[in-house]
Amino acid sequence: MTQTDTKEGKSSLGLAIAYVTTLFFIWAVVTNLLDPAIAAMKTIYNLKGLSLALQTFAFFIAYGVMSMPAASFLSKKGYANSVIVGLGGIVLGCVIAFVSTKVASYFVFLIGLFVMASGITLLQVAANPLIAAMGEPKHSAFRLNLSQAFNSLGAASVIFVGSSILLKGEAFKPDVVMTEALKASALSEVGGAYLKMGIILAIFIGLIYMVRKTISENAPQTVGAVSPFSALSSKWAQLGALGIFFYVGAEVSIGANLILFLSQENILNLPKMNAGHLVTWYMLFAMIGRFIGSVVMRSVKGHTVLAFAAMGAIVLCAIVMFKNGAMAGVANGTFRMPIVNVDVPLSGGTLPGMAALCIGIFNSIMFPTIFTTTLERSTAPASATSGLLCVAIVGGAFVPLAFGALKDATNSYSLAFIVPLICYAYILWFAVSAKSAPVHKIEEATSGGH
Repeated sequence: MTQTDTKEGKSSLGLAIAYVTTLFFIWAVVTNLLDPAIAAMKTIYNLKGLSLALQTFAFFIAYGVMSMPAASFLSKKGYANSVIVGLGGIVLGCVIAFVSTKVASYFVFLIGLFVMASGITLLQVAANPLIAAMGEPKHSAFRLNLSQAFNSLGAASVIFVGSSILLKGEAFKPDVVMTEALKASALSEVGGAYLKMGIILAIFIGLIYMVRKTISENAPQTVGAVSPFSALSSKWAQLGALGIFFYVGAEVSIGANLILFLSQENILNLPKMNAGHLVTWYMLFAMIGRFIGSVVMRSVKGHTVLAFAAMGAIVLCAIVMFKNGAMAGVANGTFRMPIVNVDVPLSGGTLPGMAALCIGIFNSIMFPTIFTTTLERSTAPASATSGLLCVAIVGGAFVPLAFGALKDATNSYSLAFIVPLICYAYILWFAVSAKSAPVHKIEEATSGGH
């Protein structure tokens, strides 16, 4: 091989790594655009808590339904094809969402969300091992961390941009009577956002197609798919799956309702667009927490950090709950949140509002820490355990339904925070229990006992 060929090979690999890293940004954008979309759909269709939660249900149920088919497709068709098909699924979902705004059908919009999430499920199954395998093994951790940083960046940026697009206009001003003209205008903004995203992703599919050979050459070897349900034989795989189920459920319940919670008159009394901008800090706090957590866990065991994070989230949820019924009253001034430039009123609702935002700090390390804590203790093969934990992401479909139902029953977003509080209580128990459980090297071989 000539020196020119070597340089071209490295250049092609570097481009492929850049494209695969971008996948993490993409699925964060698609997933977190759901938050401002939920707030928009509530106003457009006058939805209540439980019917509103159907959006998160339609999206996250895809993880439970599609994880097994996604793993099977990956094992048969390989990583490059899986990435292309996954992106194609997202594009198709965006088109369906666009069509739903033209026919003014909430049900069709839900179908679009399910199709988008199905594409993301296939991307997630493929992208994590793919980015770790591409390039020199000694830099795999760096590539994974860089990809996760892009994921956090995508989440934070889309909430700000999405709120600016989806929650602007007359339809979202307080006490406005929703007319057919306002409804059509608001739906047009939603449809336009998803159509533009679909077009951009369609172009990106072309870019991925151009480097598909390089991706295939550097991807891990695919073997027969291992059923994630075979991990149910391990006690710790079961406990870890419940941990992921409750964590994702709690995070989605809070994130999906945060714009509506903050915009309430007795909390921050902000226009929905400004509340959406402020929710950007929910994801920025998560990004900050991830960096802090990675430093702390160099010297502190993961289960200890997880227990601390769970306790912090429990305390903040309790603050939100116990401040239920407190009147915001007249603001005694304001302070400006940096980056998003939103003026936050100083009133009785400031404490619960900021407490809800700060939950993002403690959420930051939960998913990866529950994941690795489980893999280190599960007696099932690592691939089966990992697959079961991915299926458990379906908690993002079911727990928000409980949040929405409780909000409807009590007519209070604040009291509905007892749902994520219970979820965090389980995670605290899981972290404490992990301290005394035997730990082993993460591998495919199955060890005896539980």
